[in-house]
Amino acid sequence: MSTRLSQHNAPIYEALQQFKSQRIVPFDVPGHKRGRGNPELTAFLGEQCVGIDVNSMKPLDNLCHPVSVIKDAEELAAEAFGAANAFFMVNGTTSAVQSMVLTACKRGEKIILPRNVHRSVINALVVCGAEPVYVNPDMDYQLGISLGMKISQVEKAIKENPDAKAILVNNPTYYGICSDLQGIVNLAHEHGMLVLVDEAHGTHFYFGENMPITAMAAGADMAAVSMHKSGGSLTQSSFLLMGPAINAGYARQIVNLTQTTSGSYLLLSSLDLSRRNLALNGKGIFEHVVQLSQYARDEINKIGDYYAYSSELINGDSIYDFDATKLSVHTLDIGLAGIEVYDILRDEYDIQIEFGDIGNILAYVSVGDRKRDVERLVSALAEIRRRYKTDKAGLITQEYIDPQVMTTPQYAFYAEKELLPLRETIGRVCSEFVMCYPPGIPILAPGEKITQEIVEYIEYAKEKDCTIIGPEDVEIARLNVLTEVL
Repeated sequence: MSTRLSQHNAPIYEALQQFKSQRIVPFDVPGHKRGRGNPELTAFLGEQCVGIDVNSMKPLDNLCHPVSVIKDAEELAAEAFGAANAFFMVNGTTSAVQSMVLTACKRGEKIILPRNVHRSVINALVVCGAEPVYVNPDMDYQLGISLGMKISQVEKAIKENPDAKAILVNNPTYYGICSDLQGIVNLAHEHGMLVLVDEAHGTHFYFGENMPITAMAAGADMAAVSMHKSGGSLTQSSFLLMGPAINAGYARQIVNLTQTTSGSYLLLSSLDLSRRNLALNGKGIFEHVVQLSQYARDEINKIGDYYAYSSELINGDSIYDFDATKLSVHTLDIGLAGIEVYDILRDEYDIQIEFGDIGNILAYVSVGDRKRDVERLVSALAEIRRRYKTDKAGLITQEYIDPQVMTTPQYAFYAEKELLPLRETIGRVCSEFVMCYPPGIPILAPGEKITQEIVEYIEYAKEKDCTIIGPEDVEIARLNVLTEVL
């Protein structure tokens, strides 16, 4: 990185500004030629936006092999996040998570991970052929949510699988639950294992005060950070962070196996500018976000029957810490599943929250939110309780069902299979994914046994109109199962 650069700089943004002033005649891609070839698109997105939708070139560097402005921007990002190296990712945090797994594990090698991981992790196992060793997390049965990994659970998994190459940790979960990340890192490194952290929902930890510990501060080896979630960059833009033990050159080769060779400068510049904004202003921004979230929790809990939970859940183990920016609300005591509250908010109050599951909703509070918007949400929830409150009898409370793993995700995904009606699959081994999205945690993953409890859960989720994705059959009336009996 040039010695003249500091966190006040945004090298990619600055290079694009200079490029725009040069009035270069484009005989390269993209074919819309700064928007002239697609006037409707330009009118919709704006000339300012379409004009910087350009291809890699010498003045703008190349994402696959950065040597100038992208390299400078990545070094500034590494400095801001306390990492040895940082890569700009434009295929989403999914790509960053998969790159971590593919960097750490090869075919036949073991990786220890909680089963309530995002689909992207298990996708990576399908691709590389690594063998998952699942740590089934504890449940909070009142809230119906899965918690973090206990140190004792990780110790047991390490003892039983001393040849595992890595441990993957969710920190935080979608609901704000944090594991004892420092303890897990220390334990893993004592046994020669890498630590990979899915930090998709933890960008703000690096810039706010009194936040849970970050992956890099805890000494983790790699972390996938969704800058677009709480950091303010454009959708699909993320960072892959690395500690000093990771060979960054090899990790770049892994990233380049799947990441586009045509990196969007809209996404790259949004990462660059958002990093600068958080490095300079993040402390104040996230102090405001925490205050706003706490105000919302206080007001929602005054309504009655809802429970907006926070750091009071901390138990020093499976809930080692809590992300106070997360506005997670339990809804079952008003007699409605979270997805039903989600639908009512969207359809009747024009309020779009992040997701609703079987028992909870999550309203994502971040850098762009205002107090009056929070007040509108609180008022809507109060009115929903008044209008719709009913007996909660018959509602399912559990968000997670312990799987029975019969074979590896890769073997099951590529094995001979047959498509059967949902009820006829009970007792068979699934060869595809089934999940509610968001949050994208599989109800079933390839290689897991289909039980009656799981089928009933899928049927209940369909009845409640959860968005279920993954299977070949979009109606989720049938599932692919292995023809082989395991």
